[in-house]
Amino acid sequence: MRSEKDMFELILRVAEEDERIRAVYMNGSRTNPNVPKDIFQDYDIVYVVTEIASFLDDEAWIKVFGDLLMLQEPDKMDKQIGLERDPDRSYGYLMLFTDGNRIDLHIETKDSMIDGYESDKLTVPLLDKDNNLPTIPPPTDIDYQVKKPSEPMYASCTNDFWWCLQNVAKGIWRDELPYAKSMYEYTTRASLDEMVAWWIGTKYNFQVSTGKMGKFFKNYLPESYWTMYEKTYSDYNYENFWDAIFISCELFRTLAKDVADHLLFTYPIDDDKNMTKFLKHVRNLPSDAEEIL
Repeated sequence: MRSEKDMFELILRVAEEDERIRAVYMNGSRTNPNVPKDIFQDYDIVYVVTEIASFLDDEAWIKVFGDLLMLQEPDKMDKQIGLERDPDRSYGYLMLFTDGNRIDLHIETKDSMIDGYESDKLTVPLLDKDNNLPTIPPPTDIDYQVKKPSEPMYASCTNDFWWCLQNVAKGIWRDELPYAKSMYEYTTRASLDEMVAWWIGTKYNFQVSTGKMGKFFKNYLPESYWTMYEKTYSDYNYENFWDAIFISCELFRTLAKDVADHLLFTYPIDDDKNMTKFLKHVRNLPSDAEEIL
């Protein structure tokens, strides 16, 4: 596997030797001082170029970066399915190489760069042939830190969590596994993860990032809470699924009450009690039942 030094030298050498490429900058996790480095980190690179058409005309030009294991071109795929894209301003190549390295490379015009360069605070300039890159402060993940919720946001989250669980229960009773699982993962877990992030935020004065999709939850949750969180995942077995649901309820309840106490909000205890009773009832409801209650 090529080293980080080798990869940066390659990325910059390609840019230095190509007159069409006028500047290079990087964003993503490699610019974040709070993210530990590991072998799977991508190189999120942007080339600022004089024009894009000549790159698109030569599909083989990216071979300079190494032997590809797989390539994805989101802009090309979007265009093929009828979505509007402007390849004259920017174009992306997501490249996974046979040695395990990955470069997410975007090429963009100067106009495109001007529109977006300062919007991402996790940006580091690497090369600027014409001194066109604006001056920016050192990278910070402040935009990715957990944001303190307003009381309406908190109320919406708690309401969604308890309300959507009746859809999960209905799906299990009907033996509609794909529906039940989807409702659980995309509604129940979405609310649970939001509450987990807020709870962590209260412990760190909302000056911490929990990472994309909560990937750093394990770093910030106490071991007992993390163990509960792990158990909110289950397999296809409905009894295991029900166990995971009630563990989700217990964890959500515990964290949501703490968040409410910290932020002086009101936890909807009646929704909690009513829905918990309903879920327990549906769990034991015969499959041939003709009435719910």
